[in-house]
Amino acid sequence: MDLLGSIVGSINNIIWSYVLIGMLVCIGVYFTLATKFVQIRLLGEMMRLMTQNAGSKGDKHKVSSFQAFCISTASRVGVGNIAGVAIAVVSGGPGAIFWMWVIAIIGSATGFIESTLAQVYKVEDGRGGFRGGPAYYLKNALGQKGVAVFFAILISITFGLVFNSVQANTIALAMQTAFSIDCTTMGLILAAMTAITIFGGVKRIAKVSSVLVPIMAGIYILVAIYITLVNISLLPTVLSTIITNAFSADAVFGGGLGAAMLAGFKRGLFSNEAGMGSVPNAAAAADVSHPAQQGLIQALGVFFDTLVVCSCSAFIVLMTADYHTFGLTGIELVQRALELQLGSFAPSLLAIFVFLFAFTSIVGNYYYGESNIEFLHSSKVWLTGFRLCVVGMVMFGSVAKIALVWDMADLFMGLMAITNLIAIVFLSKHALIVLKDYCAQKKQGIVDPIFRASIMPDQKGIVLWKDKK
Repeated sequence: MDLLGSIVGSINNIIWSYVLIGMLVCIGVYFTLATKFVQIRLLGEMMRLMTQNAGSKGDKHKVSSFQAFCISTASRVGVGNIAGVAIAVVSGGPGAIFWMWVIAIIGSATGFIESTLAQVYKVEDGRGGFRGGPAYYLKNALGQKGVAVFFAILISITFGLVFNSVQANTIALAMQTAFSIDCTTMGLILAAMTAITIFGGVKRIAKVSSVLVPIMAGIYILVAIYITLVNISLLPTVLSTIITNAFSADAVFGGGLGAAMLAGFKRGLFSNEAGMGSVPNAAAAADVSHPAQQGLIQALGVFFDTLVVCSCSAFIVLMTADYHTFGLTGIELVQRALELQLGSFAPSLLAIFVFLFAFTSIVGNYYYGESNIEFLHSSKVWLTGFRLCVVGMVMFGSVAKIALVWDMADLFMGLMAITNLIAIVFLSKHALIVLKDYCAQKKQGIVDPIFRASIMPDQKGIVLWKDKK
């Protein structure tokens, strides 16, 4: 078992530290240039779409674009946004935060491309709604059925089962530490909450996400703002330290690429999931009039995850005097920083944050698995079996130690991301045509453009947009 763990760890180090980082950065830059900086150029449109759809609940069977955004945000905004950022600061210094911001700006273009493609090639789910994602455009647009099945299996196991057991484990330990709740008891509570949510289908998942995500993020952001305002005199120094450290000789040239740059890139990419192939599964569920609309909203999601939520964690740590002398990292460092800033109730507050962040991740992760289980087999028996496995893994994760399983999940996710990145590079020309059409209609004064498949030179795999009037 130790040998297997060592082998998996070595492979993960190669994939995540070299192969994926290089692919994600290079492809992100390419998409940024190919879309003419869509993430900057259409930022105002992104905000308009989000504001316009924030109160929309969709009809009885369909998911609104805001709800789809909340499902994806529920998955990617997790405990890693708290602990992972603290780890980046410790391992790469304050300059890691700058490079985290840079990769978020670059990665949002990738997020736009993959989510737009998910919309173009989505299919009906048999219940009046939609589903889609990399497995669907791999099969329907590229004709790679075997690769599509491979991807669907990887994401179902990784997100639906393994990552959810890890999130449950995090919740159980946090609640035990803060409130002395037994892990088994917490596991039963979590399993029940998960079952109630996921057995209600995508509409209930969307409803739970659209309620919990704003609450979760809102409270955390307010706490970060409060800490920043209390320490407002330190803000210029903190910002200066971030920039200076990012470009210092030691940061840029020490250890090859540089500790700050590598730590920032990895934290940003792991957090916002741009290019990983997970978010498109949620994006495809949205009921919109034009695929580019959901692409833009999900691009904004990359900004929200990294530039807002991760930055909150960074400022909580960096606003705390002498944080680097504590000898702590991860969640323990954030806990200590909050305790010094807010007082003795901070551990309980952090436990609540962990609960909200991790439970919403369980819900979002499950949906990615559901969408791909239905790709593999549309039988209700398969879906029910998968749901029972998810509930079981939540219970198991609450009471077990799962280090090797986590390493295996990282390996699966790495393979999943490589598969998706290759696919969206090949299909990116179609997403660019969609973007061009959207911008052309906006220039004509059309507030909400309507997509027609007839504008596409190659309509292979497009099944739901041909009847749009």
